[in-house]
Amino acid sequence: MEVIKTAIDGVLIIEPKIFGDARGYFFESFSQRDFDENVAPILGHKVNFVQDNESMSNYGVMRGLHFQRPPFTQSKLVRCVKGAVLDVAVDIRKGSPTYGQHVAVELTEGNHRQFFVPRGFAHGFSVLSETAVFQYKCDEFYHPEADGGISILDDSLGIDWRIPIGKAVLSEKDTKHPLFKKFVSPFYL
Repeated sequence: MEVIKTAIDGVLIIEPKIFGDARGYFFESFSQRDFDENVAPILGHKVNFVQDNESMSNYGVMRGLHFQRPPFTQSKLVRCVKGAVLDVAVDIRKGSPTYGQHVAVELTEGNHRQFFVPRGFAHGFSVLSETAVFQYKCDEFYHPEADGGISILDDSLGIDWRIPIGKAVLSEKDTKHPLFKKFVSPFYL
């Protein structure tokens, strides 16, 4: 695996080693040993994933920007196994030099990239292909009482979701999240 650092500490792109031939390809989508050896030293701690999730969405669907409040914060390791998505992590840690900044990466079935989103970040994605199957590993179980979010359509964040607003499809829940300027972060450095 190759681990690529981004402009925000702790937010990482992971590229697996692909073995391909005339039959197709093979790769390890996750190895705790490799993650511990290659990612944990960069983060300064180990991550123990406890839950895997999968969603299927059509073109224009935008999910996010989600997080779980303390004490149930989550790190996520995400990937797109069918189609293409634009995946985004927004730093919501008060006191962070990158507070309010984001990293965006295109994840596709062809590039096999994974995106590590640490605790203290809001996470979301937009579906760029006709359909997309999206998988994510979480290091904390889902706790509905700890759900939090920021408006995915907040222009002040400067995110180009690559979906025309008229084509965006959001859940009712995601239309009710506050704008970033009205957001009170539960995360502090």
